Amino acid sequence: MKFEIFKFESVTSTNDIAINLIKEEKKEIGCIYADTQTKGRGTRGKEWISTQGNLFGSIFFPLKKNFPSVSEFTLINPMLNIDVLSNHCEVKNLFFKSPNDIYINRKKVCGILQETILMESKKYLIVGIGINILSSPKIKNYPVTNLYKETRKKIKLAKIVNEIKNIYEHFFSHLDLYSFLSFKTKSEKLLLEQIK
Repeated sequence: MKFEIFKFESVTSTNDIAINLIKEEKKEIGCIYADTQTKGRGTRGKEWISTQGNLFGSIFFPLKKNFPSVSEFTLINPMLNIDVLSNHCEVKNLFFKSPNDIYINRKKVCGILQETILMESKKYLIVGIGINILSSPKIKNYPVTNLYKETRKKIKLAKIVNEIKNIYEHFFSHLDLYSFLSFKTKSEKLLLEQIK
């Protein structure tokens, strides 16, 4: 499975664009990112604060019969993105906060939002990925950070996007080796709540 990259200057949200590409442009597989996002969504209707220079992206694909279930992808997605972030910081500093957040040094750096849509009898999974690359929003009583602050490295947006695209392509090309248990075990080892 190859993910076509779609780059935009400004969007309401990259998940909205994914829905439009599926419904209007008849695109089935893609990786979207934008310079700015005006109405980013978090889980349970929360706003995702979208500061320019950070990653606002979405991956989308049809859910085929031999694919993991939507609930399994709830765990797969953060684990794949932890692997991407581990290219830029030490794995020992990365944590998973259930159900969909990634932390560096106990501060949130990434959030993931899953949505599904049905189009012409096909079910599609849209995975919204927000990563604080250069800056982090100020949220009262909530620890947040960004990659630059934690690593002192300026990481190019296109580089992160390509790494996300590549890790999803690798996952799907090795689907015959997929084991939900291995993802579950990995997530349990990285659970923020269990690490003192």
